This record gives sequence, structure tokens and C-alpha cells, in this order.
Amino acid sequence: MRKLLNTLYITTPEAYLSKDGLNVVVSVKQEEVFRIPVMNIEGIVTFGYMGASPGLMKLCSDNLVSLTFLSPNGQFIGRLQSGTKGNVLLRKKQYQVSDDESMSLHLSQLFVAGKIHNYRSVLRRYIRDYGDDEDVDNVVRVMDSDKRNSFRTINRDQLRGVEGDAANNYFSVFNHLILGKNFVFKERNRRPPKDPVNAMLSFVYTLLANECAAALETVGLDPYVGFMHTLRPGRASLALDLMEEFRAYLGDRLVFTLINRNQVSSKDFKNQGEESVIMTDSCRKQIITSWQSRKKEEITHPYLKEKISVGLLPYAQAMLLARYLRGDLDDYPVFLI
Repeated sequence: MRKLLNTLYITTPEAYLSKDGLNVVVSVKQEEVFRIPVMNIEGIVTFGYMGASPGLMKLCSDNLVSLTFLSPNGQFIGRLQSGTKGNVLLRKKQYQVSDDESMSLHLSQLFVAGKIHNYRSVLRRYIRDYGDDEDVDNVVRVMDSDKRNSFRTINRDQLRGVEGDAANNYFSVFNHLILGKNFVFKERNRRPPKDPVNAMLSFVYTLLANECAAALETVGLDPYVGFMHTLRPGRASLALDLMEEFRAYLGDRLVFTLINRNQVSSKDFKNQGEESVIMTDSCRKQIITSWQSRKKEEITHPYLKEKISVGLLPYAQAMLLARYLRGDLDDYPVFLI
């Protein structure tokens, strides 16, 4: 297992990135505020429109450091990557499987079943910690059925219907798990998020999608050719497939922690227009700090049976997916909490 290096997050919208030798330099209003050797990082995520110098882009490309550009609100803009890594035969097999309805359906069923299982695990943990809740209990039972039904689907459209029903059921009791008095969740919404909880969820999911795309590139897979999410120019469909199994474990649980431990408050959000809520710069920094801290925690991987950093989970699953596509594994071992 590779070493978990750092991802450098630039949250100041006015920041400009450049290089000085083998160092990444961050400047604000033409004044240097931070620098770090490029060999100490594996990725850069910047929130803003100032951009980066061509020299910095080449430095990142030469050192296999991903460079991702997001808007100040966390919306994906673009991504710079070096030459495609990995075996061309692996990518050829990936494209063949993507065109094979039966194999794509099988992998999609695993992604969805894993997602539902992990949704259910988060709800069961709430019941264990806080006692019985009739509404949550009912959704847990329904999700048992949803998980089984995901393997009974005959095409991906039908599977998406099962996945959608499971997500609706899960989010119908999402508010039960929020203990902070100043936060209320009614329904999942995005583009734009209409309340603080949805704003945090969308932001964390963006971070997670970026991690999954980087992991897939690292093992030699094409993050833009998926099995469940349809192909669309500019959309990292396979990264969206892979992140399904991590949404509850890495995304939702982080948001619950931030709210329930009072690490964020209603003052960290502001209205933009009549139906949009955005986070303050300090709120984004708090989420990123918690995200980076969470990534350093260690767990025993349920399939590999070895201790790894939580931040390496997307890489571990991308590696296992590549092994399955190469024929080294009989099936893809989806990550289950």
C-alpha cells in the first residue's frame, strides 16, 4: 500500500499558484503566503478563479500531482492530469466491460448494494447510540429489501429506480441523526443547495469525487468511463460509481460529526439569492481540516485484512476494481462498513 501524502487545499479565492524550483508557491495579491515542496503532496485543490502558472502546471504534471480547480462555492471547473498511467490493456478491458450490458449491470449492482448497506449501517449505528426510533427502524427494514432487490434488477434503469427509492428512504430520516438545534434537513437538494446541511453534503461529495478520480487514475483506470453512471462529456462517471460506496461512511458521517459536535454553526452560512445557501470561507476551512484529519485515521480494510489510512480507501477500492477487471479476482469486493 502506498504512503498517504497530503492534498493541498487552497481556499482563498484570490490565491494564485506558481512554482519556484521544486516548490509550489501560493500568493495573494502578489505576496507569497505559503510554499511547500512538490514531493510532499499528491494533489492540489484550489477554490477560485485566479488559476495557476503554466510552470506550476508542468511541475505538477512531471511529479504526478493532480491539480483540480473548483469555484469558490465548490463547483467543479476542471482538472489537470499528467499522461495516463497504467497498462493500456487494463483500460481496454474497462472500455469493453463498459459496453457489455451484463457485466456493467453486475458491477452497478455491487456499487448500489454497497451504498445501501452503508446507508443502513449509519442508521443502525444511530439506533445503537441513541436508542430505538420507530421511523429509523422502519427505514432500516426497508433497506434490507432494497439491498436484495438491487440484485434482482434486469437492467441499469431498473437498478437506478431501486437506488433512488433507497436514497429517498434514507434521506427521509436523515434529520433524525442531526442533533444540532440550529440545523434542519427536509430533503436532499443541490445545484444550488438550499440549506446549510445540503451545502455541506454537496461540498464533501465534491471532495470525495475528486479523491476517487485521483485514485482511479493512479491505478491506470479511466475515471470518465463508468458502468452505472452514463457517459457524458466532462463527467468522471467511474469516479461517481466508485464514490457510491463511500458516501455514507466518508461523506455523511463527517457532516453529522461537524454538526453534532458544534464545529459549525448557523453563522457559517449565508443566503445567496432567494433559494441558495453558501458556506463562509471559515466554514470551508473547518470542513477541510476535519476532512484531512479523518483521512489520517486508520481502519482494518474488511477485504484486505490490513490496516490502512481512511484516506487510502478510494485507492484500495480502485486497486481491487482494477484487479477484478484484469481477471485477478473472481468478483469486485465492494467496501462495506
